[in-house]
Formats: sequence, C-alpha cells, structure tokens
Amino acid sequence: MTRWATFDCYGTLIDWNGGIRAELARVFGEERADEQLRRYHELEPELEADGRRSYREVMTEAMRRLGATAGKEFGLADSLPGWQPFPEARTSLEEACRRGWKLAILSNTDADYIAASKQLLGVPFAESVVASEIGSYKPALGHWREFTARTGADPARHVHVGASLFHDIAPARRLGLPTVWINRLAERPGPEPDAELPDLNGLADALDMLVSE
Repeated sequence: MTRWATFDCYGTLIDWNGGIRAELARVFGEERADEQLRRYHELEPELEADGRRSYREVMTEAMRRLGATAGKEFGLADSLPGWQPFPEARTSLEEACRRGWKLAILSNTDADYIAASKQLLGVPFAESVVASEIGSYKPALGHWREFTARTGADPARHVHVGASLFHDIAPARRLGLPTVWINRLAERPGPEPDAELPDLNGLADALDMLVSE
C-alpha cells in the first residue's frame, strides 16, 4: 500500500521568511525589515481569506499596503522563484523517497511558483495542489480534499508535514491525519502534532514511526 507524505512548501521546504525578509529589506531598508515582516504575516491571511486572489496578487497587494512605492510593489512576487530550499531539505526528501514514500506539495501559492521551487529542490513530487487552482487557501480543507480526490490516498497511510500550526497542523489534525511539525522557530504548539522536529533532519524516521511499511 502506498504511503504518502504531503508537505507545505514555503516555510517547510523553502526558506519563506528569509525570502520575504530579504525583499522587504531591499524595498524598505534593513532597519524596517523585521517590523514589515511582522506586518506582512498579519496581512497575508486577510488577503487570502476569500480565496479569490492568486498568491502573486496577495503578495503584490500586501506590498502596496505596507507602503511600497509605485513599481516596487511587484518585487516580492517576482523574487519568489529564487527563494532557496533549507540546506537539509533535499537529502531529507531523498531519504523519504528511498524508503518508499510518495511526496506531494499542498501550497498556498501558484503553479508557476511551485514549479520553480520543485526545480530547486530537485526531488520528484508525485502531486502538487496549489491555492490558485482550487480557489482556497489553507487552513481551509480544500487542499487535502483535492489531494485525496486526485490520488485516492488512504488517510491511514498519509502523513502531513508543515511548519505552520495554523495553516497545516491544525487542519490536518481536523481531518484525522498524522502530522509532523517542523518547528524551526522553537515555538510552542497549540494543536499538538504527532511528531515534532527542529528541521527536516530525521524526517524519514519520523514518517516511518507514524506509518510503517
């Protein structure tokens, strides 16, 4: 029976905060970057709420609301294809593949962004579900429902991996899925994950612990 591991991409596999902060520092200055990053995190869920905007549009509108001058509001969206994977991402994913796990991405972004990021990750993903295709952003359940409809994955053999308690761990647990929380910021959980790692090192062992062959 197939074992599936689904992943959030940005923040889990790709350095989302690092990518956003670098562009905010370029546009607003290093001294304002951390405060603007905090404000961006507040704006993004609000702009995603109704599911009508593409992620490119979400980022562009967020930059406008942060005060980017004309012409600079597009910089964040344009920078995303170059955001880099976390150093351990590729080897950890390769090890999961070697142990027979099929990989998929469930992302609050657009298809072209995921295509660019998958190329940087260099690991085969059997499926990708993105917000702009389904008109829904996590923590709504549309990504998981679409994934199941496409793959027929058995929930008992499906683990979801994410860095966000709000966007990923909480909704996956609502669906009864085992979860691995990549707690890069040493936060304390609200919804309790089934396994917790500080980064992707040890991922394959955590997956195997939750769903055996």
